[in-house]
Amino acid sequence: MTAPPFVNKHLSYSRLSRFEQCPLSFKLHYVEKRKAEPGDPLKFGTAIHAVLERLIREHMDAERVGPLSEERALELFRQAWTAEKLAGIELFQEGIDILRSFVRDQGELDHRDVLAAEKEFRLPVGRFTVLGFIDRVDCVDDQTVEIIDYKTNRLLFTRDEVDHSLQMSLYHLAAQQLWPWAKKVRLTFHMLRHGIRQTTERTPEQLEAALAYVETLGTMTEEATEFPARLNTNCVWCDHRSHCPAYAEALQGKPDFLSETTGDLEAVAREREHVARLAKVLYARKEELEKILKAHLAERDELVLGGVRYAIFNTTRLDYPLEPTLRILSEATGLAHDDLLKRLATVDNKALDALLKELGKTGDRARVRLLKTELEAIAEKTHSPRFWAKEVPA
Repeated sequence: MTAPPFVNKHLSYSRLSRFEQCPLSFKLHYVEKRKAEPGDPLKFGTAIHAVLERLIREHMDAERVGPLSEERALELFRQAWTAEKLAGIELFQEGIDILRSFVRDQGELDHRDVLAAEKEFRLPVGRFTVLGFIDRVDCVDDQTVEIIDYKTNRLLFTRDEVDHSLQMSLYHLAAQQLWPWAKKVRLTFHMLRHGIRQTTERTPEQLEAALAYVETLGTMTEEATEFPARLNTNCVWCDHRSHCPAYAEALQGKPDFLSETTGDLEAVAREREHVARLAKVLYARKEELEKILKAHLAERDELVLGGVRYAIFNTTRLDYPLEPTLRILSEATGLAHDDLLKRLATVDNKALDALLKELGKTGDRARVRLLKTELEAIAEKTHSPRFWAKEVPA
């Protein structure tokens, strides 16, 4: 007996993006309805989102004008942490830092400026209905709404990713439906780990293309007869990796294609990309396994497993204070203070970035951006060759 054809009850951004990123994951999740096994990054993101939704809703329900409660945010985080069954002091501290930074960044929040939190929408797209939830919607002025999507990503999006995000295009269309009085829709990714807002807008042409793409992609999910796995760096976090034969083979380092001669550049490039994907999967898995071992080493000096001894050793880094170091060198060598300063002193990039980020939170952000530009103009730039590769869209 043949299985009935797959039909989407509805579409969503997560459903469409899963099909884009890995058709096999889509099949396991939506067609075969396998039980998902989310990893810590997904569960952590869920916990943070739950805290922010509850925190903002309580502020709105109480009709408050003032700062959010940091104490309440941390209380909600402990509850969400327990509900998601998370573990690890380092990740727990990250959550605390994110929420404290969020509360500080909100400042004096007027409940009347927040139109919605975790707002559901149902958007008709051709014969489909797109179901979604917007993390937060703010009223900027009497003609503008701001759609805010919270992200716990460790990496910032590129400008191209922000400007062409299908998720944000769908949110814009939903906002037009829910708040038809708004003549302008601002779209913002709030990158919580970085305290940065990445903002964009959409043109009518982009929105029209998004609608056509969603309908096309939705049809593809129902008409697909093959669901190939697509190895990528996110495989190690996939909630269906335990059912994925491609991931299992990748962990064994098995290439499915080898170039027969180095003279065939097409074959060389194809093998290179396949090996690169395998390497990324293996490295991500290695980091995941090391994290487990490090957690156990926090409680003991060493582990001996499978004939291998594991331990954590402290490494020492020497940071020399500037003025005392220059004084000692000047006295010992006879070289002038200013000459030594020119030869030895440089500004640490990370320390400078941290300072500028701190200034941006407490002062004029436009002035800080200008200051950063001025500093970059006087910086010495060095260049080194770097191999670069990126897939070309079909």
